[in-house]
Amino acid sequence: MSEALLEVRNLVKHFPVATGFRGAKLSVKAVDGVSFTLKRGETLGLVGESGCGKTTTGRCVLQLERPTSGEVVFEGQELTKLSQHQLRGMRRRMQVIFQDPYSSLNPRMTVGQILTEPMKVHGLIKDKAAREARVRELLSQVGLLPQHARRYPHQMSGGQRQRVGIARALAMEPSLIVCDEPVSALDVSIQAQIVNLLEDLQKRLGLTYLFIAHDLSVVRHISDRVVVMYLGKVVEIADRGSLYEEPLHPYTKALLSAVPIPDPKLEAHRERTVLRGEVPSALKPPAGCVFHPRCPIAVERCSAEIPPLREIRPGHFAACHLA
Repeated sequence: MSEALLEVRNLVKHFPVATGFRGAKLSVKAVDGVSFTLKRGETLGLVGESGCGKTTTGRCVLQLERPTSGEVVFEGQELTKLSQHQLRGMRRRMQVIFQDPYSSLNPRMTVGQILTEPMKVHGLIKDKAAREARVRELLSQVGLLPQHARRYPHQMSGGQRQRVGIARALAMEPSLIVCDEPVSALDVSIQAQIVNLLEDLQKRLGLTYLFIAHDLSVVRHISDRVVVMYLGKVVEIADRGSLYEEPLHPYTKALLSAVPIPDPKLEAHRERTVLRGEVPSALKPPAGCVFHPRCPIAVERCSAEIPPLREIRPGHFAACHLA
């Protein structure tokens, strides 16, 4: 796990919007200077509140959204400078599992057709019998039966549909899979099955995951390292153990304090960090540290200076003046 498969450097994505009576030009700063490295064979969790820029970051990595600036280096290739035609060859190595298994599958196609379509598009398997054999193999890998190939998505449960989405990603034999909240639309019991399936596939096939989620308990279970985002910026990066046992950034501490503990006695007596106010608008983020209006330990410096993301302990980075 020493080789860097993906490097994201100072990634920025702003969405221009027109507001007001005269259509004043403003920009939603969805992603604002995000940097991280993903090693081959690991799972990197990307967490934060809704609207913090997690999904936009994943889409920029896949080049589904073209970044405003910054670099995305995948397997040594800088993706932001490639044309759509050049990207097509790279897309085979980068796949995505979408959040909603109900809308991410074509309702007019059978499962077999959904799985064979990417093989046809990329010209991987030209023989029809070989494609059908590959479909059966993919269904087996994700815990489905061969007869599921003849079913339409509406004839399957949510968990089964998400397994089809995983099989579709595996059909390209990718080295990186971006998992965009793949279990948030499923029942809790099904969530555990899908997470265990993803872990098993990673061990067997040597996959690398960028796992986007807002559920910190799921991220703790599956991730090797975790990136915490707030309002388009990275506020903390650490390995799973360090982040959950000794968080450094006040926002990470607040997130972790909101995770329920299954022991009622401990839950009743533990300290909670309750944040004041609401998340500021990405149209006009605060000056200095973006978290300072809600931070319980903020000082005057926090409203004037942007804290750099610095290494405070070996492998543990935080963007906080007071950490």
